Amino acid sequence: MSLEPFLAVFVITQFRKHLKNDGLLTKWDRYINIGYFIAIGIFVFGVSFDHGEKLTTVVSHLFFLGVVISPYYIEDLKSGKQLAFALIPYAIAGLIQDVLEKWFPTFYNNHDNMIQSLVVFSLIWAFSLWLLSRKQTKALENERKQRFAEQEQNRMMAAMKVNLESEVKERTAELTKQTEELQLALSELKSTQAQLIQSEKMASLGELTAGIAHEIQNPLNFVNNFSEVSIELLEELKEEVLDKLPDDVKEDAGDIINDITQNLSKINQHGKRADAIVKGMLQHSRATTGKKEPTDINALADEYLRLSYHGLRAKDKSFNAGMKTSFDPDLGKIEAIPQDLGRVLLNLFNNSFYSVTEKKRVLGDGYDPTVTVNTKKVKSPQGVSMVQITVEDNGIGIPQKVLDKIYQPFFTTKPTGQGTGLGLSMSYDIITKGHGGELKVETAEGEFARFVICIPVGNVAQS
Repeated sequence: MSLEPFLAVFVITQFRKHLKNDGLLTKWDRYINIGYFIAIGIFVFGVSFDHGEKLTTVVSHLFFLGVVISPYYIEDLKSGKQLAFALIPYAIAGLIQDVLEKWFPTFYNNHDNMIQSLVVFSLIWAFSLWLLSRKQTKALENERKQRFAEQEQNRMMAAMKVNLESEVKERTAELTKQTEELQLALSELKSTQAQLIQSEKMASLGELTAGIAHEIQNPLNFVNNFSEVSIELLEELKEEVLDKLPDDVKEDAGDIINDITQNLSKINQHGKRADAIVKGMLQHSRATTGKKEPTDINALADEYLRLSYHGLRAKDKSFNAGMKTSFDPDLGKIEAIPQDLGRVLLNLFNNSFYSVTEKKRVLGDGYDPTVTVNTKKVKSPQGVSMVQITVEDNGIGIPQKVLDKIYQPFFTTKPTGQGTGLGLSMSYDIITKGHGGELKVETAEGEFARFVICIPVGNVAQS
């Protein structure tokens, strides 16, 4: 019995491994099993029936040759071509040897040595190529493992890259958040610094104003008191002495007494007005309590409008401007901080008078400088009742390019030395933070400027 059935089983087993590695075993598993059964059947038949040995040998050689050359005809078995190439010479040589030995014994005996050498050579050929194939297979396996290791390393590197990118993004987000917090803290620090500077300046100004006002108040009291006493004495003089005078001087004396009385009345009137201004200065310079109280907005606006006007007149005798007021008589009193609100109004009035004065200086007598103040009740878009105070002038206006900066501390449109840049910043904080309202501006450069204060009414105390 020849070795071909066992070699066929070996070759089929190798094909099975190749198909498994290529992922094709499921497709060919049935045919692989059939090949096993055929090889086993040939072996069993050859062992069991001696009279069929010649036929079994030929069939065995033909089956083995068919198995060996199958990779050249079946595409899915191409991985086994190297093994087939090694065994094809032996399969052919073995088939020739058995055919000659069984059916052509004379020829076989005459050429026995040559045929045996051919079979041996084919075996050496098969063994050599098998060893070479094993080395190549191992090299390919090592290469595959190395490639798999590189792929695994690349996968790990990609995973690490994703993790690093994620950590970088998280760290960047954290740093961005910290930067925003620092910027917010810096902004709050700058705001606090500006408020402290403004508070210091206002405190110094308040102390100076209070000192001047106190010094002025004493002589004003003397003027007012002595003017009233002098008027009373003139009335007594007129009653007691005038009737006793001769007729030729009685009329002249009466006229003189009347003129003196009128002059003293004017002195007393303007002295009381000066006294009211001094009291307003004292109230303005007084430190705010921060507590809201029922406040007559109309009276407050009128008082500070005139305080601003007369204060500027005292500095510049040539200053003059028209004033128009339209106060809502039904406004009543609202909860507000009068000292703070007065500072806002005084600042807005001073700015308006400055604006019309500058425009007057350019246009001359053909221009009529006017500052208009209005108060009325309005409704916010949310339906909240509010008091609206409008301060408008027909002066030089505000350039559009600086509108976004006018509430910033230390920003001013006035020439150097004429403005601190703190007035509107202070006013904005008082209205928005101190009273929960809003301060808006509408302007056209060279034509007008209109500041609109809106304060929630809160608890209203009708007068």
